[in-house]
Amino acid sequence: MAEPKTKPTSQSLADFLAGQPDARRRDCEAIDAMMREASGEPAVMWGAIVGYGRYLAPRADGSAYEWPMIGFSPRKQALVLYLMADFEQQAALLSKVGKHTTSKACLYIKRLSDVDAGVLRQMIERSVAAMEPRRIR
Repeated sequence: MAEPKTKPTSQSLADFLAGQPDARRRDCEAIDAMMREASGEPAVMWGAIVGYGRYLAPRADGSAYEWPMIGFSPRKQALVLYLMADFEQQAALLSKVGKHTTSKACLYIKRLSDVDAGVLRQMIERSVAAMEPRRIR
């Protein structure tokens, strides 16, 4: 199986965020603080993804690859939060978090002011707890 293209890099979070517009950078700094606190891990750049912790993600063929346990990425259309916990288990929090969309393991928000930061923090903490058994130390 081919190696994933997205791997940890030596780029600093500060350098990465310096290229973001002011409002987006402030949102990213707040999300960074939440994710660092919840995971107990420093931010590591994985291409354009800011990741925290690592785990082995399974492939269909039974092999596995390293991936951030949680993370985020400031995309043009939205802030993407990579929360690996099952959103069905977080339905109550999703109904309270505010304006968002989801995909399998991603929460999309336009800006941090669109959501309840306390609820978002709980979602991040639950994702870390759900991923803890698979964490690589």
